[in-house]
Amino acid sequence: MDKYENSLEEIVYKHALLNAAKHKGSANPGAVIGSIMSQEPDLRSRAKEIGPIAGKIVAQVNKLSEDEQSAQMAKYHVEVKENKQKKEEGLQELPGSHDNVVMRFAPNPSGPLHIGHARAAVPNAEYVKRYGGKLILRIEDTDPKRVFEPAYDLIPQDLEWLGIKADEVYYQSDRFEIYYDYARQLIEKGAAYMCTCDGATFKELKDNCKPCPCRDNSVEKNLELWDKFDQMHAGEAVLRVKTDINHKNPAIRDWVAMRIVEETHPRLGNKYRVYPMMNFSVAVDDHLMGMSHVLRGKDHLANSEKQKYLYDHMGWDVPEFIHYGRLKMEDIALSTSKALEGISSGKYSGWDDPRLGTLKAIARRGIQPQTIYNLITEIGVKMSDSAISWKKIYGLNRNFLEPIANRYFFVENPVEITVDGYEDGAVDIERPLHADHEDRGNRILPFAGKAYLASEDVKDGISRLMDAVNVDIDGDKITYNSTSFEQARDLKAKIIQWVPVEDNVNVSIVMDDASTKTGLGEGALKDLKVGDVVQFERVGFARLDEIKDNELVFYYAHK
Repeated sequence: MDKYENSLEEIVYKHALLNAAKHKGSANPGAVIGSIMSQEPDLRSRAKEIGPIAGKIVAQVNKLSEDEQSAQMAKYHVEVKENKQKKEEGLQELPGSHDNVVMRFAPNPSGPLHIGHARAAVPNAEYVKRYGGKLILRIEDTDPKRVFEPAYDLIPQDLEWLGIKADEVYYQSDRFEIYYDYARQLIEKGAAYMCTCDGATFKELKDNCKPCPCRDNSVEKNLELWDKFDQMHAGEAVLRVKTDINHKNPAIRDWVAMRIVEETHPRLGNKYRVYPMMNFSVAVDDHLMGMSHVLRGKDHLANSEKQKYLYDHMGWDVPEFIHYGRLKMEDIALSTSKALEGISSGKYSGWDDPRLGTLKAIARRGIQPQTIYNLITEIGVKMSDSAISWKKIYGLNRNFLEPIANRYFFVENPVEITVDGYEDGAVDIERPLHADHEDRGNRILPFAGKAYLASEDVKDGISRLMDAVNVDIDGDKITYNSTSFEQARDLKAKIIQWVPVEDNVNVSIVMDDASTKTGLGEGALKDLKVGDVVQFERVGFARLDEIKDNELVFYYAHK
């Protein structure tokens, strides 16, 4: 093969050997050509010449044994490099300087937080923790139509549940005078103008890369209109930030910074009529609050570009913009507006209805905050979209609940049975609260020949009442068979739970679909307090939500 040395054929030969080594000795001409085109940019102009050569050389390489191919690879110094690239998981390093990291979580107060909000809150909080920075909570409430007043209190509660504490808290509704000041500065710089064109006319001009007549107004004329702005009707005028009128994205051309709002604001009443648009208030606040990094979804890519124009007009340093992909959630109701509509109509019992994806609903079911925090951290902030499901959440949460949740018996739709032929009298049967943590002690289940069984377990055949006795079930007749577990095993008895007749409590379990299981639980459940998470054997994990006079109400988590 010396004829290939120091020639185009040598390059093709090396790529053919490498491709063969990766595919059990059989190279593919197309793959070889593709490898050359991607790794040898100087040869791309010779593609037509390389094609026939690759076909001929690949045929020759494929005739060699794998040992012969290996020898040729050694001769030509061809090495198969292992692909050490791993699937990207977790939070990668922040770009830019880490000397003074300032980040923010900036929700709209349209309702309590859901998993989608955690997608933004957790990475910001975790980055700040890692780099010893500062986290700002900024409530972006400059659209009265989207403000749900109780959310002002609900959002901090949800963040506290997640274990996130902001260093500073701001409400944009408190900052209108600041926005007015910077709007005037933009006008004075000639970087913004008052536009009195109707929306349809401006859109037609904008879509055709033509400026509207208002764009050439003098600074004096714009200031005059600005001073009269709050006396105008909604839609009569807007303040626009000058951008590139020929920008490829029409949405970025001369975007709106201020407009008239007629609605009453929950915090401001009717004090103001001129309201900032999101891109204006966010850019001003991000600068004044010293944001070093702005982390948000890729649906804000265009907004980041809009805001850069404002930074340039004002001569401000642009923060590092980081965008992440969408979070797709299977079988989780996340729309805040639809949730509110469902609550109003009675479809949902409240923001903590188990069918919703709000953090309140998740917490009520016994899902641990660290589960959500770790899940979002694991997903990271890559640009590609990510998907999560209840199955994934349950798997992570189980790791937290297994060590802490004590075990108890629960029987649904209980049926009282009497074991005929049982003669051992009353006994106290001990079962550990947790098999892996004997130091927690035992619970006592008294048995004297009677018990409650779940109606679904009263089936013909031999069954073992767990840790008690083995019985023959024949219709309504329950007969004592034996006592030992070894006998139950030999008889291949079905092992079932039971609840003492002498010591029990009414239990209801609200399931994840909002249906309810009702039945009886063992008496030891009466020692629980609200918030405790237990594992009902053969049912799953559940959190005690309410203690009534004669009933314990649990919310189901998962198996």
